[in-house]
Amino acid sequence: MSGVTIAGKRLLLVAACALVDADGRVLLAQRPEGKQLAGLWEFPGGKVEPGETPEQCIIRELHEEIGIETDIPCLAPLTFASHSYDEFHLLMPLFICRRFRGIAQPREGQALKWVRPKQMRDYPMPPADAPLIPFLIDLL
Repeated sequence: MSGVTIAGKRLLLVAACALVDADGRVLLAQRPEGKQLAGLWEFPGGKVEPGETPEQCIIRELHEEIGIETDIPCLAPLTFASHSYDEFHLLMPLFICRRFRGIAQPREGQALKWVRPKQMRDYPMPPADAPLIPFLIDLL
């Protein structure tokens, strides 16, 4: 995706995951101080690296950020976000994952919270993440 632009802005491909526990709650991570959009709640994930698929990105990011292990067959595409920020245009596929190993632990200074989809609107989210909530409410 390097070098790709949309409407004069660079295209940023980010993959995110709605990690769902046995009680139907979704894990949200709060962006730590010092990062862009600090304090906002988001789905775990991150930038897709060169040569990496979005699914591989999710597996890597879940391990790095929160110590969770999963496999590609456990990731199901749910929906995507397409949002234009000032500096870039974000394209973000959202996967859902119900089968994973480990207990979520904050490894990058972020806060973590398991939230029922209907309560997600109580958590301020980045503009690209918030429109994804109805898909989770309908599904869960």
